[in-house]
Amino acid sequence: METNVDNQNQLRRLKWIAILAPLLFLTLVELARDLLYPDLFRSWPGYLLVAGAVLLGTLFFSEAIFGVIGAMQRSLASQNQELLALHESGMSITRALDLKSVLQQVVEEARDLVGARYGALALLRSDGQGMEAFLTSGITPEERALQGPIPSGHGLLGLVIEEARPLRLGDLSTHPRSVGFPPNHPVMRSLVAVPIRSHDRVLGSLYLTEKEGAAEFDAADQARLERFATQAALAIENARLHQEVRALAVVEERERIAREMHDSIAQVLGYVNTKAQAAQGFIRAGKPERAEEQIGQLATAAREAYADVRENILGLRSSLGPERDFLDVLADYLGSWQDQSGVVVRWSTEPAQSFRLGLSPMAELQLLRIIQESLANVRKHAQASQVEIRLRLADEVVDVTVNDNGIGFAPAAPGRTGVPRFGLATMHERAESVGGSVEIRSQPGAGTTVHARLPRPSADLAQTQTQTGARHAHSDR
Repeated sequence: METNVDNQNQLRRLKWIAILAPLLFLTLVELARDLLYPDLFRSWPGYLLVAGAVLLGTLFFSEAIFGVIGAMQRSLASQNQELLALHESGMSITRALDLKSVLQQVVEEARDLVGARYGALALLRSDGQGMEAFLTSGITPEERALQGPIPSGHGLLGLVIEEARPLRLGDLSTHPRSVGFPPNHPVMRSLVAVPIRSHDRVLGSLYLTEKEGAAEFDAADQARLERFATQAALAIENARLHQEVRALAVVEERERIAREMHDSIAQVLGYVNTKAQAAQGFIRAGKPERAEEQIGQLATAAREAYADVRENILGLRSSLGPERDFLDVLADYLGSWQDQSGVVVRWSTEPAQSFRLGLSPMAELQLLRIIQESLANVRKHAQASQVEIRLRLADEVVDVTVNDNGIGFAPAAPGRTGVPRFGLATMHERAESVGGSVEIRSQPGAGTTVHARLPRPSADLAQTQTQTGARHAHSDR
């Protein structure tokens, strides 16, 4: 920051003043004693006068020095407050990916730090055509509702976005682009506004009005607001990138489920065709009991295929999105699955409070599908009455177990006959696609446990990504 350089230069000057000023003062006192009034300064009154002059000079010098040091200390305290606010904004960006909630925090912290009564942040749509959002601070939701729709960007707000440069005014009503205020709008005079830029694109603008304790904003206030605009640019780009990644994950997942359904249904239809031909053969051979057995197996396969399709449709409906986190989606799915299957589901998280996966959108989606596939296997094969799901956070992994009280099986035994099963292989593929693993533990009569471990991004990686984004957003400053 420029203020740090100014403080360092001032400290160097203060050091030389502290060395030279006492020497100069004592030299002047000696010259006055020897040249102006030599007889006076050789008597007791003269000595007292010299002592008083030295004392007054010392007090004045100390007051001046400590005044400068106090001003520097206040400046450093202000810088520390700003750095803390910037740090908290940066941390909130890594913790939360909901764009509007992050930007709301940015504008509120900017208003508090700069000392403004009101603040606002205007966000352009990703295509640059029109406003996507307009967030305010210092105005209650009721007051904001009385002011009508969000600004269209034709006034001073539009000027900052169009010209992509800061604007600082003592009285914004005197500017030619000022369009006045709608009814029920608070009185605003002083203004400081900066564009929010990333690379060569303007993403929106951040502005504050009504400087508290002063008639207008100064250059230091503008510099602080520009640094907050960098945080806002990072938040916008980060959240939009997250939305794009999540959308791609959903598309890829739908394609994967479509392929799995196609393969599964194709093999079921092949199985049904085989059983139907066998039933026809037994009927022609005059063996109705054998034919009835084949038709019964065919009906069982059809019911299982129908249940699989319903379960896949339920899984597709249980999609993650920006407005729903992992636990909300999982809770909805488990409630619906329990109703359909009749199997009791109990689930828990560790820690119980403030549980946050910290996974990428693709990893969250794969973990959800692994749990769903585990439950599908419970419904089809386990003959269980209860399933327990536990999600536990470790430093570097998310640890998930799905345990049922069913009949179990021998994992090393040859595959069962009948309709082909793809669940176990699919779970392994899903976990490995995001760098994780799945372990199946079971034995006849003792139930089955599916244990999945997915790696969490390290704190160093998250910090590096945040710093990289900040450098990109700062490139046009």
